Amino acid sequence: MTIRTRRTRRLWLAAAPALALTLVVAGCTATEVASSASEDTVAAVTEEADDTVVTVANIDTADVTAADVIAGNQDTHDKDDDDEYDLDEATTIAFSGSTATISGEGAVDEGGTVLISEPGTYVLSGDYTGQVVVSSDADGQVRLVLDDVDVTTDAGAAIDVQAADEALVILADGSSNTLSDASSYADDADANAALYSSADLTITGTGSLTVTGNGNDGIASSDGLVIQSGTVTVDAVDDGIRGKDYLVIRDGDISVTAGGDGLKADNEEEAERGYVLIEGGSTTVDAGDDGIDAFTDVVTTGGTVSIVSGGGSTDAVADSGAKGIVAGVVAVLEGGTIDIDASDDGVHADAYLHLAGADLTVASGDDGVHAEQELQVSGGAVTVTTSYEGLEAEIITISGGTSDITASEDGVNAAVPGGGASAPESGDLSAQFIVTGGTLVVDGGGAGTANDGAGDGIDINGDWTQTGGTVITSGPYGGGDGAVDADGTVSIDGGVLIALGGLTTDLDMSAQSAVQFSTTGIADGTALTVVDASGSEIGTFTADGSTSITVSTPSVTSGSSYSLVADGTTVATADAGELTVTQGAGGGGAGGGGTGPGGAAPRP
Repeated sequence: MTIRTRRTRRLWLAAAPALALTLVVAGCTATEVASSASEDTVAAVTEEADDTVVTVANIDTADVTAADVIAGNQDTHDKDDDDEYDLDEATTIAFSGSTATISGEGAVDEGGTVLISEPGTYVLSGDYTGQVVVSSDADGQVRLVLDDVDVTTDAGAAIDVQAADEALVILADGSSNTLSDASSYADDADANAALYSSADLTITGTGSLTVTGNGNDGIASSDGLVIQSGTVTVDAVDDGIRGKDYLVIRDGDISVTAGGDGLKADNEEEAERGYVLIEGGSTTVDAGDDGIDAFTDVVTTGGTVSIVSGGGSTDAVADSGAKGIVAGVVAVLEGGTIDIDASDDGVHADAYLHLAGADLTVASGDDGVHAEQELQVSGGAVTVTTSYEGLEAEIITISGGTSDITASEDGVNAAVPGGGASAPESGDLSAQFIVTGGTLVVDGGGAGTANDGAGDGIDINGDWTQTGGTVITSGPYGGGDGAVDADGTVSIDGGVLIALGGLTTDLDMSAQSAVQFSTTGIADGTALTVVDASGSEIGTFTADGSTSITVSTPSVTSGSSYSLVADGTTVATADAGELTVTQGAGGGGAGGGGTGPGGAAPRP
């Protein structure tokens, strides 16, 4: 098989035949997860004062699909034909300054405020210095068709849907529309966004909408919010686009600049709500706080998403806490292209995180991808270009996809919450690293150097079990840090492991052996080939400057002699099954000082 990634050193060409891989599935099945979303089992809650706050939702494993999560959440309110309307039956409202000319039923001009009190279609055009208020108690949609309208007010929200069965904002074909609100709101104000709705809100159509949230949020709904289409640009002093029950982006061209969170869903009382779903379109977020913040779940199935949060990974305020994507329960990134530059974690889930097919690129000032409990990579392309720790969770499973991780500390860290170096001392070795497929390439702290204390390539406060896939890990080769560090057993029974750098943990070679070469330090980028005693090639890769290189594949046999060849010259020989393990400060039994999920990480 041939493994190719974007950097030259990441080439492993194996002469052995491809391996049959079996996917390890943890926790409940997809059917069990979907069916668990009943009223009785959907959530465990705790009482805090007089409020009911959701603490655990209907997911108990990272091995869930987007469909599983969606099935357990509240259905959305929107429909495929929401962008359709009949002009012949519409009420038209033509603005000019502070006045409005109304033709049709259901709306009145109250002097600086247009009040809409009935369901129906209302076409808005012209420039208006005032508010549009919707207060309808009757069943039926209130459709606001924005057709080259500019609404500016200093009285509160530009459009304030105070009551409606359902509200639609339709951006007329070819139209350009703007909304701008007051510079401040009372602390107890219900409406606190330039476009605000107390009812389910849908934005659709092919026109454009520019929203300036001068006093608080840009667009907000206290129920559900769906963007079906259109070009939507938001600039807000606090949150950009917020749907309390859910925020769903089906398509469109969305651009958000926000002093607070960029995209947000914040229902804290019902486990099937408070989620963000992105299905398509193009979404760009520049947020002072989190790029996407969901109290429960974040799911992506398509589209392109670009996020800068907290000024990005190189921002001077490295402890701002601004993350790229935050999910209070589970994040499933199953589709789409996602690019994140965050001053804190790139992607963070308070419980479970599944990278299931999205193309994800992360630059972070802290962890690249972090889950408090379980992280699974089963598909897609995951690239962490810069991070403190690259992948971090208590249980990390690699079952597919390609992952290329660069970190200044541990490239991969499986640790108990709040654990790190203290975890082995306490006897808690529950962390797990499981590899059944895919390709994982890791540059840990000080890779290819004698850099003690910088971190490991892969650091596990528990057991490492590999039955397939390819793992190439680079780390320091001196002191207590190395390419491989585990406090439990490192068991290889299938797949490929290449460790460029020291081992601070022995390998269990009862099922699959390994050969370790000691060199004088081969120049970074040099092509290396492993050959057996008969001259047959086992595999080829490139050096990173390490003086210790360990290779384990199904083709390596204990007791047999192997050579490491560079440019046709043998640079090292070794017998398989004979490994040198470095025990140093923080190494071996101390676990290399990895920081557990949720623990305070020292800054690099």
